[in-house]
Parts: sequence; C-alpha cells; structure tokens
Amino acid sequence: MTNISAAEVNKLRQMTGAGLMDCKKALAETGGDFDQAVDYLRKKGAKISANRADREAKEGAVIAITNESRNCGVIVEMNCETDFVAKNEGFVALATEIANIALANKPASLEALKALPFGSVTIADRLLDEVAKIGEKIDVNKYELVEGNNVISYIHGANRMGVLVELNNAPSEVNFASGKDVAMQIAAMNPVAVNKEEVDASTVERELEIGREQARAEGKPEAMLDKIAQGKLEKFYKESTLLAQEFVKDSSKNVAKYLEGVESGLTVVRFKRVMLG
Repeated sequence: MTNISAAEVNKLRQMTGAGLMDCKKALAETGGDFDQAVDYLRKKGAKISANRADREAKEGAVIAITNESRNCGVIVEMNCETDFVAKNEGFVALATEIANIALANKPASLEALKALPFGSVTIADRLLDEVAKIGEKIDVNKYELVEGNNVISYIHGANRMGVLVELNNAPSEVNFASGKDVAMQIAAMNPVAVNKEEVDASTVERELEIGREQARAEGKPEAMLDKIAQGKLEKFYKESTLLAQEFVKDSSKNVAKYLEGVESGLTVVRFKRVMLG
C-alpha cells in the first residue's frame, strides 16, 4: 500500500473538506493521486467543499463579545449559504466558540485567527469539518479586535450585525448602559468616523466635489461654489460622524452632549461595526 503522509492527507482535506480518515483512505486506495482521490470520495458519497467554491456565502452569524474586565472585545462573522443553516443553534454556537477563542488569544489578523487551535485541529480545519458535515460553504470572513479602556459590545437583530464601542472613562454601570445606547446608534446610523477630525481625506475631498457639482447644477456663481461646498461638508459631518449625530433616543442633543450628560468628559475613542454579508 502506498505510504501516505499526514501533509498529503491534510492537503486533500483542504481541497475537499472531507473527513480525515476518509481522505487518508481515498489517497491510499488511489495510490496518492489527488484527482482520483477526489473522484473516489465523490463515488463514496463524501460531501466535497471544492465543488462549492463558487457558491456565495452571504448568510451567517455575527458575534460581538467582550471579556469580563471590558478591556478587550472581538467581532467574528461566520458565513454560510442559507438562512436555514444560519439560524441553527449549532452554527451560532460554533461561531460563538470561535469568537471566544479569538477573545482569549487576540490574533492580529483573520489569517492568524484561522490558524489558532480548536481542540486537536485548527479553526480552519474545524470549518472544513463543518463544510463536510453540513454540505454548505462555511467560512469566517470578518474579524475585528478592539483593546482599550472600556469596550462594550452589541449584537443587532438575530446576529445580523455586531458593534464594539470603546469609551474613554473607566468602566461603570452607568457608562455601560450609555455605551449600549451608543452602540445601538452606531448600528442604526452607520457613522463613517467618531468625529470630523477622523474622516479620511479622500472622503472629505469627495464630499466637497459633490457639493461643488450640486451647487453648479443649481446655477450658483463659480465664486460661491467652494463656500457652498464647505457648508454641505459641515452638514455631512453632522449627519455622518458619530459624536455630531442627533442622538436617536433624544433628538434634542447630539451623541457628544448625551455622553457628557452621563459622566463628565465621557466620549467615544473608537468603534467597529460589522454587518452580515
């Protein structure tokens, strides 16, 4: 019998998503020929993930969690093909377990997350096992990490969106509740930045150019275009930057004034927002 290495078995697993022993047997039976091994697996009824590579995995679950001390939080988005699988308790439990591994290890990237141990295998291999088990394309496609002084998480809807928001003041019961409110604001209003100073230069220039063209289309004099565009940019800041936005629970104040009313000096340091799809 052909001597099959562990690396060859793992390669076939990566290609197909079939089980470890199935891959080992397939390679042994076909003399180590990968193409024949794939055919062997298909003939034996194994579910092959390679055949699903072109499928779109736009359903799934977004998990946002923090640790007990609230100095670290993660968001993980695990995707699948159908809403039926996404709502399965086992699927959500697996996504949550992966998020907990991320929270404990704080990997620097999505690739590093997938390389972390999950029992006796890696997260990447565990996902392949799930593909073979369920028969859908399944993967973790988004990962965010926030470390800071006071991090609060929020999950919107049935795991359709996750938010992390970092506040500057030390954690307290009062600012925990206000952090949840702000996270809900972020989920609903999708701000582009915390404040206008953090809006990237390309976005600012784009908004100014749009403002100039709008004014020009309205027949405004060329000499007035820059001033009008600047006014439109200020409106953009008010509508699209978090601290300047009207607070959704009380439109008489913006988010900055709301937070200041909760605790002196309280504000948002940064946030992350991940929407499914």
